Amino acid sequence: MKMAKKCSALMLCAAVSLSLAACGPKESSSAKSSSKGSELVVWEDKEKSIGIKDAVAAFEKEHDVKVKVVEKPYAKQIEDLRMDGPAGTGPDVLTMPGDQIGTAVTEGLLKELHVEKSVQSLYTDASIQSQMVDQKLYGLPKAVETTVLFYNKALISEKELPQTLGEWYDYSKKTADGSKFGFLALFDQIYYAESVMSGYGGYIFGKDKDGSYNPSDIGINNKGAVKGAAQIQKFYKDGLFPAGIIGEQGINVLESLFTEGKAAAIISGPWNVDAFSKAGINYGITKLPELEKGKNMSSFIGVKSYNVSAFSKNAELAQELAVFLANEKNAKTRYEKTKEVPAVKSLANDPAIMKSEAARAVTEQTRFSELTPNIPEMNEIWTPADSALQTIATGKADPKQALDQAAETAKGQIKAKHSGK
Repeated sequence: MKMAKKCSALMLCAAVSLSLAACGPKESSSAKSSSKGSELVVWEDKEKSIGIKDAVAAFEKEHDVKVKVVEKPYAKQIEDLRMDGPAGTGPDVLTMPGDQIGTAVTEGLLKELHVEKSVQSLYTDASIQSQMVDQKLYGLPKAVETTVLFYNKALISEKELPQTLGEWYDYSKKTADGSKFGFLALFDQIYYAESVMSGYGGYIFGKDKDGSYNPSDIGINNKGAVKGAAQIQKFYKDGLFPAGIIGEQGINVLESLFTEGKAAAIISGPWNVDAFSKAGINYGITKLPELEKGKNMSSFIGVKSYNVSAFSKNAELAQELAVFLANEKNAKTRYEKTKEVPAVKSLANDPAIMKSEAARAVTEQTRFSELTPNIPEMNEIWTPADSALQTIATGKADPKQALDQAAETAKGQIKAKHSGK
């Protein structure tokens, strides 16, 4: 899930008071009266509107406005906004992946938010950073996710779980027979492979002194990235991964093998919790394995957010709604209904959330994870990197050759499409 793609991050740490969390910017009575009778449109994620039903009702009552909630796949909402926004049929508030923020801002699709620092401080550093472009805020985080390890308890117990990727390799060598497998991952995709490559020192973009991404510094083919890719290649070369998990249908094959009880463990994300439960699998969830010398596999932190459309005719009211939906009280309610881990710091150790094995795994994994770069140049990384990894997986190229080509392709596309910035 390519957001479903990326994200330094020390997430979910300090506590912030409930009274702060429940508050957004104060509005004057004149502002309230001017909003009376207005209508706002919210684009929420598919099957997630139940998470904001109560908050929307409370906002409608307090402001004497109507809020219409429309469900759309969140990863495609920006695509729809490009057409619907100018036509006047778009939303006031939408939800989107953090890695799309830079592109959306560059295209003039999002409204800058002006909220108090006390509101911004409610969220984890990584999640709020995902909403920043050139030190300006364009959204408020509503949920975070990372990849995690799912394991089938009928095939392997918690006590038996290998702790390192190397140990999973050894386990798979003993158990993989062509129809059943040990450990599986979509390592032909940079979204998943970066977990290994970055552990050895690879990276997508370097950073300048101010912490901003430097699109001229691409690290997908440095020495560490090549070493990580070589570790990945072994799983394919030695027949521990089936050929079917390479390419577009790979995710379907991987998930089917797990739900059919033919794979002991897979790397996936919390978006599959309900699906695997409905499939009747007695599974466990934990952070990703370690690599060499105790260094943990990384992952991208995905951030879902509430953002205000640049085409909204009620932008001030829409901002208030975004602040309200993302506050601590409503974030906790949303978690209870959707099970998506909130980005609010003070909920890090909330017993109602931490009793969830999935939430605990995501929280722990964020300690080792990074944001997906949210700059527009990231769009030029995905395809070349995935193509390189597929040639590595199929043995058509060695890791250095393939990754060098990917880096050159990405640099060329960045120069062609973004040099005018």
